[in-house]
Amino acid sequence: MEHWLKKLRKGYGKKLVSLHFWNAWIVVILAVTGLMLVGGFWREILGIGRVWLKWLHIIVGLAMLVPVVYYLILASKHWKQLRNKPWQKVNTIIVLVLLVGWLISGIVLWQFKLAGPKWSNAALLTHDLLTWLGLPYIIYHSITRTKWLKDSTRRTVSATTSTKDIHGTADSLGTSGENTAAAISTPSSDRINATKSPDHPQKPEPVYTRRAFIRSAVGVGLAVTLGPTFVSWVGRNLSIDNSIDSMLENDPNRMSPLPQPAAASSPPIGGGAEGHFRVYTVTPIPSFSNENWSFRIDGLVERAQVWNWEQFVKLARTVQVSDFHCVTGWSVYKNTWEGIPLKHLLTQAGVKPGAHSVKFHSGDGVYTDAITMDQAQMEDIMVAVMHDGKPIPADLGGPVRLVIPQMYAYKSVKWLNRIELIDSEHIGYWEERGYDKDAWLTGAAQRIPNISS
Repeated sequence: MEHWLKKLRKGYGKKLVSLHFWNAWIVVILAVTGLMLVGGFWREILGIGRVWLKWLHIIVGLAMLVPVVYYLILASKHWKQLRNKPWQKVNTIIVLVLLVGWLISGIVLWQFKLAGPKWSNAALLTHDLLTWLGLPYIIYHSITRTKWLKDSTRRTVSATTSTKDIHGTADSLGTSGENTAAAISTPSSDRINATKSPDHPQKPEPVYTRRAFIRSAVGVGLAVTLGPTFVSWVGRNLSIDNSIDSMLENDPNRMSPLPQPAAASSPPIGGGAEGHFRVYTVTPIPSFSNENWSFRIDGLVERAQVWNWEQFVKLARTVQVSDFHCVTGWSVYKNTWEGIPLKHLLTQAGVKPGAHSVKFHSGDGVYTDAITMDQAQMEDIMVAVMHDGKPIPADLGGPVRLVIPQMYAYKSVKWLNRIELIDSEHIGYWEERGYDKDAWLTGAAQRIPNISS
């Protein structure tokens, strides 16, 4: 084992350079793909490509394990070299914590169905926090450190140093004098300098070198590029202007009259939602008014139903408390929803014998999804018009949205304005783009299987 480790560590300096190089590329690819996956602009542009991009992100993320494990093999040697360099030790620890944290939280998010919502929520928060705090740092570190390590004046011993000193340093690190790693990850001020002499005066270094300028430019560029996104993330997760009240104040919907909450909704029997919704859309958020909004049930029904807004808000509503889980890992707990149970609407319309699935249409004109008729019999599926005793803002899918508590939220169609009963399966918007048709939550109380025709 010792012989194998010694052989693996041979040429330690060059290997450390390679690790920085490959790690920099891995982080850059993860950064670009990750930002594209969460960016609203790219969600619709990419289409099915978003699923491929997600898998690229996962595969490259798992590949991060290789440089981490390889470095741990070299770590004992590196750590000895840094014994008098506390700041470089701190730097190494920070980078390792970032890489390992990303890797572990990413695996949990990848296996969200096995992990369950509780662990997925914690993993997503950790993944995001490490990204926005660590990404600028680690890219900057990897880029500048790779250039720095390749500078021969920083990782060789001065030619005028004594032969004894050269061989002593080289031997202690297991490298040759010509390519010694004695100064890898070591500032130029820590190198063994030749004794000054009148015959060999040292050339003064400029106050601000070209290399320093490039490093500063990289740092500023990263800050400018990632800063606004980080501020947005902080706003979403630390409740900065992210409340339902704030969304309602800027709500583009103009519906009249506003629905009046039942006694169980105000104050909400769930005590108020815990957590924050993240607004994901595949189209620009639509807006509605009494003039352009209607709700219909048609297809394989005995009595097609059409309501305008004034009629719809008069329908009898019930109240329920349920959690809301997104497939990307975040959740909002203890939501008090008020609306019409789907079963009641289907009973009122009358279901014809040939109906196989219930298809839901979004008012954005693009998004659809479906469940089977058997699944539609679940008691807690609701066509909701209120959340925690307040109208549902457009950002969250109002004025009316579907709520299926036992399935991941991509089934809970926003801006719902049509329910159609059909005689076959329907593949929903995200399912066409690679999402699993089986959207059941881990531990769902009722797991009614998908039934194919």
